[in-house]
Amino acid sequence: MGLIKALTGSIIGTALDTWKDYFVCDSMDNDTLMIKGTKRGNGGSSDVITNGSGIVVNEGQCALVVEEGNILEVAAEPGNYTFDSSLSPSVFDGGFEGIKNAFKEALERFTYGGVANKSQRVYYVNTKEIMGNMYGTATPIPFKVVIDKTTGTDVDIAVRCNGEYSFKIVNPVIFYQNVAGNKKDRYDKEELLQLMKSEMIDALNPAFGKISELGIRYSELPLHTAELKDAICAVVNKKWEEERGIVFQSITINSVTVPEADAERIKNAQFAALNKDPNMANANIIQATADAIRDAANNANGAATGFMNVNMAQNVASGLIQPTGGAAPAAGAAGYCPHCGKPIAVAGAKFCSFCGKELQ
Repeated sequence: MGLIKALTGSIIGTALDTWKDYFVCDSMDNDTLMIKGTKRGNGGSSDVITNGSGIVVNEGQCALVVEEGNILEVAAEPGNYTFDSSLSPSVFDGGFEGIKNAFKEALERFTYGGVANKSQRVYYVNTKEIMGNMYGTATPIPFKVVIDKTTGTDVDIAVRCNGEYSFKIVNPVIFYQNVAGNKKDRYDKEELLQLMKSEMIDALNPAFGKISELGIRYSELPLHTAELKDAICAVVNKKWEEERGIVFQSITINSVTVPEADAERIKNAQFAALNKDPNMANANIIQATADAIRDAANNANGAATGFMNVNMAQNVASGLIQPTGGAAPAAGAAGYCPHCGKPIAVAGAKFCSFCGKELQ
C-alpha cells in the first residue's frame, strides 16, 4: 500500500476525474489538532479506502492513512495523492525532522497483507503553530535577586507571572501514536492544554534560576522573553518532542508581581550593600545630619531643642562614620576637621560639632 503524489502543477479538478472517491480536510482552526478526513465522491463507508482513491493535503496539514490504529502512510507535503494498494508503504515527510524514523518504527510493528480488508481512515494533523494559549502561576515561584555580584549577596523572593505561549506539532506520527490515536473523529487542544500548562509552569523554576544568574531583575522579565523561552525549552522540549511530537515555539510574559514584603526586603538588602562602601556610608550619614540640621531650625519646641537633638545624633553618627583613607570629602560634606578628622556638615562653621575645637 502506498501513495503516489500527483505531478507538480496538477490541480484537484483534474484529479477528480480519475478518482473514484477522495478524502479531504478543508480547514483546521487553532483549536483542532487532529481530525478525521471527509470522504467525497462515489460514497460508501468513510472507513474504507478503495484502491485508486485520492487524498488531498493542504498547507499546514499532515495526512495519516491508518488501518486498525496502525499508520500505513504519511503525507506531510501539500498536494494531491493517489492511494495504490499494490505499492510499498510510502512517506512524504515534508521536511519534518525525525518523521521518517518514527514511521519506520511504526511499520516494523505492523504486518501488511496486500489489499486491506480492515477499517481504514485518513486523519489530518494540524502542523501550524498553535497560538494564544494562556498560562498563569497559581502559586509563587522562587526567584533569586542578585544584590551584589562581587560579594555574592542575593535575596530569594517569590514571584507570580502570567502570559501566553504557542506550540507546534513537529512529528505527526509520534503525536498520533502517543497522544491522539485513541480518538475516532477529532482531537482538540483543550484535551492537552492542562498537561502542557502544568509542565511548562514546572519548568519555570529552573528557567527563572538561569535568568536570575544573568543578573536580570524580576521587573525586567517581560523584556527578556527570548531568554525565558530558551530556558524553558531546554527543560521541556526534548521530552515533549520525543514523547509527544510537540515543541514549544514562543513564550511571552504579560506581568510579574512580587509580595510587598519581598519588595521591601530587596530595598533593604540593596541599601545594606550600598553602605558597604565607606564613602557611600559616610555620605548617607552626612546627608542625614544635614537634613536634621535643616529640620532643627523648624522645630516646634525651638531651634535650641532641635540642635540639641542634632548634637546627640552627631555623637552617634561619629561612631558610624568610617575612615576613607584620606579620600576627598564625601558628597554633602564641607570638609574635615583638622583636629579630629570628622566631616564638617555645615559650610562656614567656626567650631567642629564633634570635638568643639576652632576650625581654621
